[in-house]
Amino acid sequence: MTIVTVVAATAFLGGCAGEEHSAAVCDSYDAVQASADDLRNANISENGLSQVRTDLQALRKNLEVLLDDARELYATQVDTVQLAAEQLAGTVTAAKADPGPMTLSAVGEAAAWLRETVHRLGTAMADTC
Repeated sequence: MTIVTVVAATAFLGGCAGEEHSAAVCDSYDAVQASADDLRNANISENGLSQVRTDLQALRKNLEVLLDDARELYATQVDTVQLAAEQLAGTVTAAKADPGPMTLSAVGEAAAWLRETVHRLGTAMADTC
């Protein structure tokens, strides 16, 4: 299972006015940030992986929108977020197959890296938002 559907390279937001494009990017970034926070705050030991999977689904949807909105302006940061999201999906799959302390720890570390990459994207977007 991949966490992020690869956004087609030909996706272009032509026709959007600069302010409308900026607003869309900022709104989608806020949605990703909220999803990443939900994922970070998920209590794996209390709720098991089901809450993580639910949070990942929400994050995936929000990331798809953000990646589409921001790819043109922030390609490097978007690619890094996408890589981090895919790594998190891999660790969740591994934890599901073998739910032990090491695999659950890897999920936490991957989630932290994803949150950091989303934060870096937000920092790059600071002038826009």
